[in-house]
Amino acid sequence: MPPTSPSVLSSPRTPQGRAAVLCGLAGWVPPRVVTNEELSRRLDTSDTWIRTRTGIGQRHFVEPGQATSDMAVEAGRRALRSAGTDTVDAVVVATTTPDRPCPATAPVVASRLGLTGAAAFDVSAVCTGFVYGLASAAGLIAAGVAERVLLIGADTYSAIVDPDDRTNAIIFGDGAGAVVLRAGDPDEPGAVGHFDLGSDGANEEMIMVAAGGSRQRTSDAEPSRADRHFSMRGKEVFRHAVTRMAASARTTLELADRKAEDIDHFVPHQANLRILRSVADDLGLPADRCVSNVESVGNTGAASIPLALSDALARGTLRPGDNVLLTAFGGGLTWGSCFLTWPALPEPGPSYDQGEEPAS
Repeated sequence: MPPTSPSVLSSPRTPQGRAAVLCGLAGWVPPRVVTNEELSRRLDTSDTWIRTRTGIGQRHFVEPGQATSDMAVEAGRRALRSAGTDTVDAVVVATTTPDRPCPATAPVVASRLGLTGAAAFDVSAVCTGFVYGLASAAGLIAAGVAERVLLIGADTYSAIVDPDDRTNAIIFGDGAGAVVLRAGDPDEPGAVGHFDLGSDGANEEMIMVAAGGSRQRTSDAEPSRADRHFSMRGKEVFRHAVTRMAASARTTLELADRKAEDIDHFVPHQANLRILRSVADDLGLPADRCVSNVESVGNTGAASIPLALSDALARGTLRPGDNVLLTAFGGGLTWGSCFLTWPALPEPGPSYDQGEEPAS
């Protein structure tokens, strides 16, 4: 495969002025657990086959009638609590599965959190959505538009994946993860200032929901069942994901004036375990530095990185002063990475508390 082309956006080597500083973190997944055994009863698969190829043991699905905003509100409320604040100037929701095509999901999330009046908008970059959202939120703070931003990655893949699609139904789950960012100094722990973002729209069909947008709605053709659901060309995606994520991570390390051996924790988008390990190997990072919770939640799209961070913090894996590298790849095609030094944060609660339902 040809070398990755330069990304469309990279941060300066030495950020100046205001920076966005991570000050709150939380995650939430719906109570319903869908095990490999449950899927095996209706699909031609098995727990062993799924674990061998993806590393996934279970995933969580919303109940009928629940939507992306329900998960986003719960994760957002917990992140605000973690940050010790009940006000922000902007709410950004990264999602591929908004409640509706119009309007955006972020304003209703802001309203339900008591943040009416705050700026609110969605970011759509599929599984790279959280990293794109992080850069967008950091930009709002750097420009002086906001002092605090709530960023939520939330996806309801059970709503767009065909339940009879043996290839994709085993991979994806539902969930939400959120962070609060505040204005601060570029040199303090938690500052997010080194980004690499890129895209390649020539390969849009590699990861796609073909129906539902203006392209399909303005045509005379009636969409097929397959067109209404999520599709992904797995083998091609694997190759692109490993190449793009590794290249983006290297660019970010260079911008941050760091080397791979300086990284304490590598937190990639939780696509599947094989991709995670391949990217880590490409970067020369040992397996114990790769943060993963894909076994228990599957691929949760834009929620995967903040959920992995929240789970790692709850386990005591992330400690103040640790060097953390985030990287993601998703439909578009899109990719992106970010470097930060981990701040002191309160330990979050579990992503799901037994018996607890999302706030209405």
